Amino acid sequence: MFKRFGRLFTIKTRWEAWAVIWAISLGAVERGKYYLEIYPGVTGWLFFAACSAVVFVAGPKLLDSVRPVAAAQTAAAMPSQPRRRISRSRPSSFRRPGGSTSRTSLRKG
Repeated sequence: MFKRFGRLFTIKTRWEAWAVIWAISLGAVERGKYYLEIYPGVTGWLFFAACSAVVFVAGPKLLDSVRPVAAAQTAAAMPSQPRRRISRSRPSSFRRPGGSTSRTSLRKG
């Protein structure tokens, strides 16, 4: 019973995440207005800015937590490109199959 009740408060879609962000922003502005009344001047504005900054911290976290599953799995399952071996000699694409063309060079291919 508690599990079913708890699922009501789980954010499952991006629309729900946007609704929660909207509610957080309304609360942050109300709290900021309250701080402006209590602390006039610069201190009130700093508290107002701090309350508003919470929306910019919590909003992206909420949106990232409800990413579509298919997109998240595709990004995780995509293999990375194999790393090329770093060599101090000439790149192999420029080497000629017959070795060095210089007559005085002893180095071969």
